[in-house]
Amino acid sequence: MPRQDIIDALGKYTRPFRVTGGEDFQLKNFDPGDTLGLKMDKQEAAHLLERGSEWLAMEQDILYAQDSWSLLLVFQAMDAAGKDGTIKHVMSRVNPQGCDVVSFKQPSDEELSHDFLWRYATKVPERGRIGIFNRSYYEEVLVVRVHQELLKPQKIPPALVGERIWDERLADIARFEDYLTRQGVVILKFYLNLSYEKQKKRFLERLDKPEKNWKFSAADVHERRHWGDYMKAYEEAIRATASRAAPWFIVPADNKWFTRLVVAAAIVEAVEKLDLRYPGVTPEQRKELAAAREELERQK
Repeated sequence: MPRQDIIDALGKYTRPFRVTGGEDFQLKNFDPGDTLGLKMDKQEAAHLLERGSEWLAMEQDILYAQDSWSLLLVFQAMDAAGKDGTIKHVMSRVNPQGCDVVSFKQPSDEELSHDFLWRYATKVPERGRIGIFNRSYYEEVLVVRVHQELLKPQKIPPALVGERIWDERLADIARFEDYLTRQGVVILKFYLNLSYEKQKKRFLERLDKPEKNWKFSAADVHERRHWGDYMKAYEEAIRATASRAAPWFIVPADNKWFTRLVVAAAIVEAVEKLDLRYPGVTPEQRKELAAAREELERQK
């Protein structure tokens, strides 16, 4: 299939959920249960995802060999939206040597002694590699915004903590992403859009099934009390940072098979648009290869 036909085919899964300008963005316009009318059983969905994963693995090999572009995948979501499972299934065929998954936990004393973007900037993938942020610098305008007491340990001079701090941080993030894209970092941001009702159902499943008990934390229930605050924070973050160069994908997350399908399509589509090629061989390198062949053939 010609490259443009591939991109067009993938676009039907990604266009409805891609946000490249946030002026009129509202979360309520995106249905967490949307499947674009597709109806698949688990086996069909798994087969389609497997094809996407294989395709991505082939493209990753060229990305690594070319050593020019890099890919940064940012995943944000409320608890139980399926980030871990989506990353696991979509990236199942990718060579671990060319991919890094970073989960940002509570910041260390060293990290708190730097600016809020510092610890994230140090983990941006190098050329030729794929980097996955399982939560990211967006936590600084999400959880920290909802729980503003978390600002105090960041040691920011009090005079700089004003009413505009969140707008300022969002502007800093947008500029940071703009800078990265101009250095050859392809940024895709995924908000796994889980409904309030589906989150409750998944939490109850974690309680009901012993093998899932380890996934549950009482803090998860506490955070549900702030659902409205989080939705407002997400909406403002997406509105302020969506761009053509670093788009957001508001991925329906109530049906895991569809979540994974959309994420896989978005990644493959973005890499296909790079039109990657294996590095060419110079005349000098061809001579070296020919000489190496002759030597190998002479060896007994």
